Amino acid sequence: MSNVEAAPVETPCGHEQVPDGPTHELMPGREVVLGGPRGMAVSRTLPHKERRMVGAWCFVDQYGPADHDMRVAPHPHTGLQTVSWLVAGEILHRDSVGSVALIRPGQLNLMTAGHGIAHSEESPADRSGPLHGVQLWVALPEHARAVAPAFAHHADLPVLTRPGATVTVLMGELDGAESPATAYTPIVGAEAALAADATLTLPLRPDFEYAALVLDGAAHVDGVPLTPGTLLYLGRERTTLDLTTLATTARVLLLGGEPFEEEIVMWWNFVGRSHDDIAAAREQWTAADARFGEVHGYDGAPLPAPVLPNAQLKPRGRRR
Repeated sequence: MSNVEAAPVETPCGHEQVPDGPTHELMPGREVVLGGPRGMAVSRTLPHKERRMVGAWCFVDQYGPADHDMRVAPHPHTGLQTVSWLVAGEILHRDSVGSVALIRPGQLNLMTAGHGIAHSEESPADRSGPLHGVQLWVALPEHARAVAPAFAHHADLPVLTRPGATVTVLMGELDGAESPATAYTPIVGAEAALAADATLTLPLRPDFEYAALVLDGAAHVDGVPLTPGTLLYLGRERTTLDLTTLATTARVLLLGGEPFEEEIVMWWNFVGRSHDDIAAAREQWTAADARFGEVHGYDGAPLPAPVLPNAQLKPRGRRR
């Protein structure tokens, strides 16, 4: 998915001393409309004005359920991975390495931009109903940020079965279940689907930092009541996490990872290390440079790049 804001601001992220110990930081999402005034509204919880990353996770858009077509024209990415996860509906993905893949709930689309890729996302003509899901970005570390672009569709992910709950591991490893998806930093992403009146205890790594997002329903996360639209940052040095439902079912997305130690600059759809990185990528996209290739099969023009801000883009700390 693209960040299609007409005037995106620089998103500064980078190394800082991350406080030890567990915490509760509620980070409400802000509404962003994709595709213009009549486009699909999403709730963006990362990057947040206070905290920019959770591990290597650097972007979280939550959308739906909405009876609305998704139509995101071809656009570029560098220095990141896109992670697409659905609760309901379907999305058709096309990219410049020749991939065409329809994603459905319970499946994972993972695109590695690396040095540069372009892709489009749209609802299929015969969509089954409302669209509901999340789009996530993972920042690539320095040693991998210029890898060759790639795409993988994972239709079969590991699922843990617990009383009153199932847990699907999207990325990384959780409680002995390991996702086949390629990751370049120590990271985890998992969805817990809980029945009503259920309690689930998840094992965590104390060296990871974690956050939780309710995708559907309502749940108590470490005792904090949570509904869709707000990301709960949980900090580090946890060995377990309790998820509890009352009268309703819930789906809870758990994101975590080793704190990302590198300074990065994130602007529009690019993750780089300097203003020059971003400016070069923007110029090459505007010039239809071979760096990003071409997306075939999408009926429409590519997204134009926004104008760079007047100020120099600078890598900064992970928090304001």
